[in-house]
Amino acid sequence: MEIFNNATDVILDNIKNAREFLDEETLNEFEFILLGSEKIFLVGTGISEFVAKTFAMRLTHIGLRTHVVGESASPPISENDCLVAISGSGKNSIVVSAARIAKSRGAKVLAVTSYPESAIGEVSDVTMTVKGRIRKEWDDGNHLRRQIHGNFTSLTPLGTAFELTATVFLDAIISEMMEKIQNPF
Repeated sequence: MEIFNNATDVILDNIKNAREFLDEETLNEFEFILLGSEKIFLVGTGISEFVAKTFAMRLTHIGLRTHVVGESASPPISENDCLVAISGSGKNSIVVSAARIAKSRGAKVLAVTSYPESAIGEVSDVTMTVKGRIRKEWDDGNHLRRQIHGNFTSLTPLGTAFELTATVFLDAIISEMMEKIQNPF
């Protein structure tokens, strides 16, 4: 039970502490683009794809037209649309490629990443920085040092901290957007 309690503490602390990387202007611009888009496309891979699909469902529930990139019924993206690109590292080739294609077709690109200076951050119109440990940090050569100091990063395996924090942040955006559009749900 100790590992369980420590892991939940680490995850919840990450969510609370990650708010410091968000600013109101970025959040408002992110929401403004979403609300002003004709269609909203979402892309992510791995667990980030589940985060994207969850956000797509929430957006649909508040009356917005959404599509997940790669699904057979997705129409083409156009200049009145936006793409929400979710990648902890910001360099996933599928996500970056989709963002570049969307941009070349005149669509707005919204990035959700831990690394705003990454490839996805460079191509995006708005980047929401969501801090969370991602895969590359468990293979950074400092594993032994962290363990000696008692910092067991395995409490948040791989991208867990990013993915859970992104899910919570995107749900919070839904709450704000519901208020902005005065949706009765």
